Amino acid sequence: MRLVVELYRELKSCNDYNLRNQIQRSAVSIPSNISEGYDRGSNKDYINFLYYAKGSCAELRTQLYIAKETSQLPNSAVKEFTETTKQISAMLYNLIKVRKEQF
Repeated sequence: MRLVVELYRELKSCNDYNLRNQIQRSAVSIPSNISEGYDRGSNKDYINFLYYAKGSCAELRTQLYIAKETSQLPNSAVKEFTETTKQISAMLYNLIKVRKEQF
């Protein structure tokens, strides 16, 4: 959730509406899929939605690279957000692993 809020703040100055919109949608999709999967009530559904969230995280990372290469976001912001997406992806991987093994 914190990543989404920080991205929204950073993207206020982004002039490329389509890229900004896609970045925001990918970012919002991460916590949304986590919560939707959890609320489904089955471990299988939860794991599937964790995979969707992980995919959205990878999609966001790609869009951040595009924003960097097109100078829509400063390099320092892209570096920080990219590191955060890598951390989130690792956490999702570990959560998926635990859910597969223990539930």
